Amino acid sequence: MFRFHAFSTSSLHGFCPRSARTGRWGRNALWFTCLLTISFLITGCEGIQSALNPAGRDAALIAQLYWWMVGGAVIIWLIVVGLAVYALQINATEHDYNVTRFWVIGGGAVAPTIILTVLLVYGLSMMPTLLEPAPEGSQTITVIGKQWWWKVRYHLPEGQAVELANEIRLPVDEPVQFYLESADVIHSFWIPSLGGKVDMLPGRQTRLTLHPQRTGIYRGVCAEYCGGSHAKMSFEVVVMERDAFDTWLEQQQAPAKSASNELAERGESVFLAHGCGACHTIRGTKANGKIAPDLTHYGSRLRLAASALPQTRDALKEWIAHPKQTKPGVHMPSFALLSEDDLTALAAYLEGLQ
Repeated sequence: MFRFHAFSTSSLHGFCPRSARTGRWGRNALWFTCLLTISFLITGCEGIQSALNPAGRDAALIAQLYWWMVGGAVIIWLIVVGLAVYALQINATEHDYNVTRFWVIGGGAVAPTIILTVLLVYGLSMMPTLLEPAPEGSQTITVIGKQWWWKVRYHLPEGQAVELANEIRLPVDEPVQFYLESADVIHSFWIPSLGGKVDMLPGRQTRLTLHPQRTGIYRGVCAEYCGGSHAKMSFEVVVMERDAFDTWLEQQQAPAKSASNELAERGESVFLAHGCGACHTIRGTKANGKIAPDLTHYGSRLRLAASALPQTRDALKEWIAHPKQTKPGVHMPSFALLSEDDLTALAAYLEGLQ
């Protein structure tokens, strides 16, 4: 018949003197305390991609759940480690059988089970709020994940849609309904500061509601490995006041402005002459490609190549000439054959697409 034996450390005495055991436990406890402190300091860092610095309703709920889970883990750790320290260091003698059984079962099994059950119920209670769709009439956005960029389509009340790429802008203090799709492999849409992540599956549409509560610039990422340049598939998220958002969205609906100077005119000619319009769309021009990012208002975007590069002329020229050096495996062909003057003109034209 199985039974618990009284815990005893007497068998250790012949191999490890008490002073050595005490010193080793003290050093280990000190190191562990330092590591635990550092971990807490690290998790407290802020930034445009921090889930622990929430700027949206859903992210705040997730962060709250995280801190409750940390608290539960700390309680379990204190119970288990506290019992071990007491048995091996504070009172390193043979212990009473009934007392030992009570603490081993109660502290090592019952207490963790109760704490984890409470955390599970608490976490599940958040699901209805996190899964609730946005009210009818809310802004609706479809995002399609592609290797390795994002197609973004804003649906307008009149039934029309305006398309852009690699950047999302949202009105503050309003729920927004996202519909998520994938054109090739599994991606995952995640804006840590605003909410949780949702997978984007080929042949299926998934849904996500976000409710931003603070203006600012945040960073979204693909949270599911999707190929060689997965780590360079990000996007900027700008949360704006409603009036500023309406103005921006109205500007996005307009066709591209004509080239404003001789350099930009040359750049437009280079763009069309070298077949860029076969892949890219620039509304208001002959470029009507559908397989690459829409560039109609490229110049108004904050970053380049799905946030892989800064929005500068030199970075744009490098991207056009050698895209695979930035994103291995990218489908965009290299245009290193263009002269320096042509590259400069092309970059000037694209920068002017505000």
